[in-house]
Amino acid sequence: MSNFENFGLKQDLLKAINDLGFENPTPIQAQVIPYMLSNEVSDLIGLAQTGTGKTAAFGLPVLQQINVDKLETQCLILAPTRELCVQISKDLLNYSKYIEKMKITSVYGGASIEPQIRELKKGTHIIVGTPGRVLDLLKRKLVKIEKIDFLVLDEADEMLNMGFKDDLDAILSKSAKTKKTLLFSATMPNEIRKIADNYMNSPKEISVGSKNSGAENVEHHYYVVSAKDRYLALKRIVDMYPAIYGIVFCRTRKETQEIAEKLIQDGYDADALHGDLSQVQRDHVMSKFRSQHLQVLVATDVAARGLDVNNLTHIINYNLPDENDIYIHRSGRTGRAGKSGISISIIHSKELSKIKNTEKILKKNIELKKIPDGKEICKIQLMSMIDKINNVETIDNQIDTFLPLIYQKLNWLSREDLITRFVSVEFNRFLMYYSNTRDINFDVNERRDERRMGERDKGRKGERANGRRDERKTKNGERTNGRRDERSNSKGKIRLSKYFLSLGEKDGFSKYKLLEIINNSDGLAGVEVGKIEILKTHTFFEIDSNFHENAMKIFKNRRYDGKRLKIEKK
Repeated sequence: MSNFENFGLKQDLLKAINDLGFENPTPIQAQVIPYMLSNEVSDLIGLAQTGTGKTAAFGLPVLQQINVDKLETQCLILAPTRELCVQISKDLLNYSKYIEKMKITSVYGGASIEPQIRELKKGTHIIVGTPGRVLDLLKRKLVKIEKIDFLVLDEADEMLNMGFKDDLDAILSKSAKTKKTLLFSATMPNEIRKIADNYMNSPKEISVGSKNSGAENVEHHYYVVSAKDRYLALKRIVDMYPAIYGIVFCRTRKETQEIAEKLIQDGYDADALHGDLSQVQRDHVMSKFRSQHLQVLVATDVAARGLDVNNLTHIINYNLPDENDIYIHRSGRTGRAGKSGISISIIHSKELSKIKNTEKILKKNIELKKIPDGKEICKIQLMSMIDKINNVETIDNQIDTFLPLIYQKLNWLSREDLITRFVSVEFNRFLMYYSNTRDINFDVNERRDERRMGERDKGRKGERANGRRDERKTKNGERTNGRRDERSNSKGKIRLSKYFLSLGEKDGFSKYKLLEIINNSDGLAGVEVGKIEILKTHTFFEIDSNFHENAMKIFKNRRYDGKRLKIEKK
């Protein structure tokens, strides 16, 4: 297999990518890099899925051809989101770390323009930006692209999906006529073809894989449930994969936040990423996700663009996207670098036709799966726990001093009793939650029969509705909350206490932030939470009365963004 030395890259670049662990080029890199370094290079259209190494494919040859002694903009790279701009800039800086005097500047919306202006005034060789911010800076005459050598459109299809067509037209029309235009996209809709026709000069087309198709090593599954059972289905799917590390895609910012809050409240390592978060909040969430302190990231498509996260095991479509191109983008985030992945869609019966249409575009089968029952999930989770025990590293020299006391306290138990009690300590709450769950799979064949006959079985519909109500209740008629501890008083009901907290909307406080504090506090993790009301200057919330002392201790004199908290019981 060819390697990077065969391409004629400079030693400074080879040394940098060697530091990054690059060994063999990806298919898109193996075709694009030598072409861009050849004497016959012209405009280029590169078609490849997200995560196939496109940044290095165009970045390395562009860096090689930059004249660092000429401090003016020689390359403009356009990307759809600030996250992708930041990631491209970071990658280029890593590739060029041994090239003296190389200057790369990123400009994007959602952040103050003043620091970006200051950087531009110092001079830069490469600008990486979002179309809106670049156009703004062009109008201010702070960015000059009349003499650039390269213009790169990365994730071009997504820029069009996000409504940047007019901005792209304005920018392209102002750019140098002699530049090389490089367009990279996962799909090739008609709008992309129009850009190529209007602004590119006889472009060479390099395609890795089939156009508008999904990644080869990704399995595609779908589950059919009633619309009201969608969240229950999501929890069972996540529980079915104990080692899941994935992204759940939702349609709206509101839904994204709500689903993330529900998962957090139900004890999952989850968080939200959407456009309403500040850059600091987004950076915090992504830091936790990249370090795998989060297993599940709930995100909108726009917020997730440009996320450079490796080793994702699953992509879950909480809602099917309206466009097949978006489905391809989503699924392409797993199964990268030769690893396998699974793309899952949770749908209701009216969306079956969408699955068929998506299969045609993917040129792959999307397999119908059954959501497992509670017994099957418990078995999977239990075996996962046992595997962890088998693989745990023991620190004998630190435990030895405690062993005599441990043996003394447990010597009355048989081997079987000891194992049973140990497993019960770790697993009772999980078993309790799944002890009386119902089948939430929607019978697709039954649906087809009903259509054929032109009528619905109203009795079955009523039973399904009653089933949903039954699952929301425990044996004593009270609601269950996923993995959380089920604590009750003598009447079988939890008594909630109401508290006042001296933080509100003006402090950037939210339900999500409150739940994060509660679930990350040793004395409150898993506590029953009632109504939460976030007002402008303060918050009211309810929790299990048995945790009053813990709540007062945890919140009293705690600081949030430098502000000391005050808590009172109402």
